Amino acid sequence: MMLPITLTIAGAAALLNVWLGLRVSRLRRQYNVSIGHGGKSALATRSRSHSNFIEYTPFFLILLGLVEMARGSELWLWGAAILFILARLLHPFGMDRPERVWMRTVGVAVTWAVLLGLAAYAIAIPYLERARAPSLTYAASTGSPETPKPI
Repeated sequence: MMLPITLTIAGAAALLNVWLGLRVSRLRRQYNVSIGHGGKSALATRSRSHSNFIEYTPFFLILLGLVEMARGSELWLWGAAILFILARLLHPFGMDRPERVWMRTVGVAVTWAVLLGLAAYAIAIPYLERARAPSLTYAASTGSPETPKPI
């Protein structure tokens, strides 16, 4: 089963991860710091921004893939995925400059909202499916040879 939304967004996330890593590497070379942040706040901030991406993205991709597998391709799923990537782009720019703190705030808030929405839906899917499934116990208890047809 191909999961086009998850594949596309996983690819975008991998590219974003490499870009964030390159930003950290550039400062490491500039400050000649191979481990840690060497007391350089810009390097600490960029490293933390990269780490933050790495902390949230696996949960998001797992939820995205499982929900897509359970429900198929839906427009809202594309929207949630694109919002997540945009939020993860805003976050590092907001961390780089104190005057752009709104970017960090919006990036974090949208990331959390998308994760919470996907998590809630993932939890609900099995119960939504159960509510749609025909009741086999009804057919067995009434002696009916047919199971009720789903509406």
